[in-house]
Amino acid sequence: MQNDAMHEVTQSLIELLRVVPQPSPDERTDLYQGSSEDLGFRNLFGGQILGQSLNAAVQSAPDGFFPHSLHAYFLLPGSVKMPVDYKVEVLRTGSSFAALRVDAMQDGKIILTQNCSFQRAEAGFEHQAPMPEVKGPDGVLSQLELTRMFKDMFPEHLREIYTREKPLEMRPLDPINIFQPDKRSPEKYVWFKPINDWPKEEAALHYALLAYSSDFNLVTTGLQPHGVSVATKGMQLASLDHSIWFHRTPRLDDWLLYSIQSPAAAGGRGLNFGHIYHRDGQLMMSVAQEGLMRLKEPSAQS
Repeated sequence: MQNDAMHEVTQSLIELLRVVPQPSPDERTDLYQGSSEDLGFRNLFGGQILGQSLNAAVQSAPDGFFPHSLHAYFLLPGSVKMPVDYKVEVLRTGSSFAALRVDAMQDGKIILTQNCSFQRAEAGFEHQAPMPEVKGPDGVLSQLELTRMFKDMFPEHLREIYTREKPLEMRPLDPINIFQPDKRSPEKYVWFKPINDWPKEEAALHYALLAYSSDFNLVTTGLQPHGVSVATKGMQLASLDHSIWFHRTPRLDDWLLYSIQSPAAAGGRGLNFGHIYHRDGQLMMSVAQEGLMRLKEPSAQS
């Protein structure tokens, strides 16, 4: 029964990240639509929009081109109660690179805009920062196991969402108790992987899954030096922008290490950098995100 439930949540994430082509009124743009999922946040999870918009871009890209970077801005909060429409325009196609723009829309309003750059496969110089020497994933409690240990401390209306089976298993090293956060340096290490095999024949889904996964754990890293967490009363968090650089073709055949550091916070914003390594040490992708980190005054919470 558990295996069936695990397979079901994996299939649900696959279907979530897939986007369905829609009729387009002109030849310059492609249209797609994606469904929405409630992860227990106040608004639509940003990683969902990132993953779906990148999937749409991969489908619209010229043959033989694959994404190497994207730069996205979150413009409006998304609603979990309606699907998301995606408009993709190929801005330029050269011999080596292609540029695309994706607008994610709900109710006729743009909630995210994203520029993507694609490239044909090419050999060249190679170097990378080494993978941090941290404890491996074996024997580390998963985020889901930790959440279930403290399930009674979550609001009742969110308890089922937070404690149900997840399509991604995340194993944070030295996790913080969000209900009693302590002050610590702004760095975090999380092992993660899909709980089931991922479809090998759909390259777009591999890129989409990594974009989706990259939005977990980022903005909260910047909270750590301040002894606060997502559960702190009055805490307001939101992704403002998100950039990804794919250094190599995604590989989802083993654990991935997400190494995250927050070098600065000011003006109600926190900057976070992340690097995702394959377990064998190969650097797969790099991430940068600035997020809103606002602790509301009691008078402003009413």
